[in-house]
Amino acid sequence: MNRRSILLGAGAALTLPLAVRAQTAQITGAGATFPNPIYQKWAEAARAAIGIQVNYQSVGSGAGINQIRNRTVDFGASDAPLNQQQLTEGNLLQFPTVMGSLVAIVNIPGIENDQLRLTGPILADIYLGKITRWNDQRITAINPGLNLPNLAIAPAYRADGSGTTFVWVSYLADVSEEWKTRVGVGTSVRFPAGTGARGNEGVAGTVRQVRGAIGYVENAYAITNRLVTTQIQNKDGNFVKPEHESFMAAASAADWSVPGFAANVINTAGPKSWPIVAPTFILLPTNPTDATRSANVRRFFDWAFANGDALAQELEYIPLPQATKDAVRAAWSRQFGA
Repeated sequence: MNRRSILLGAGAALTLPLAVRAQTAQITGAGATFPNPIYQKWAEAARAAIGIQVNYQSVGSGAGINQIRNRTVDFGASDAPLNQQQLTEGNLLQFPTVMGSLVAIVNIPGIENDQLRLTGPILADIYLGKITRWNDQRITAINPGLNLPNLAIAPAYRADGSGTTFVWVSYLADVSEEWKTRVGVGTSVRFPAGTGARGNEGVAGTVRQVRGAIGYVENAYAITNRLVTTQIQNKDGNFVKPEHESFMAAASAADWSVPGFAANVINTAGPKSWPIVAPTFILLPTNPTDATRSANVRRFFDWAFANGDALAQELEYIPLPQATKDAVRAAWSRQFGA
């Protein structure tokens, strides 16, 4: 289905009073860079379909959490879910919107898309500063036939508080006991090796510009910037490519029954599963300062749940299961009424 058809279908599916259509409502949000590509696509389409203009600032999960706690935006966005105590203390409701996948991106002369194979322990040791050159024996051993140069590895990481980093280091901690005990997990950690850059955009730009660089970004950024991605060995021991089939295989294992919908999809079992898949979340005040703007946030995401799956899939995001969308809507109703 082409984009024009998607937008026409979305508009036809909603019946709004002419007065509402004539006056565009505005809502503001800030936070995670991980879902920024799809939030911008949804915002563009929703403005035409339901008359809501979304101003979303891709400033990182840490900043997004701070802004919604301070009520300077109508909704916050984070890839690192808050726990129940944090949600209660902040008077916040948390719900997922979509799932995405992190990929490793590299800039190695002569290496093309998805040629290079890496494992979780190798990635952890690169970011620990223990593997420093691309022709290291551990890398060449799993890449027979590839001409890997004697080139210094230049790791790039997020310098800002980031849900993308939270997902990445959650994976590294899952596959490396040394990473887990020495560095740990968080939206901001002290990386033992490499150079920091702000946002997915900054990491993507660093890798594109620096020979020998490696970084981690949401898959949509790799696609948009035509960056070279790698295969990664999954929990079953298979090397898998970052493609829709492997993302969906991992996403099918998500358990949404946990508090705050904080499903863990890191390194799930399965022969085709991509090892670094995660949901991304919206934080919405349970005591909004402006009830109308809060209602319009829910209208926007309700429209996205009903009409935005095709746009999400175009960018290689993974839509939520219908049952999860229905559970989110039920949570809205319990908190805010019909």
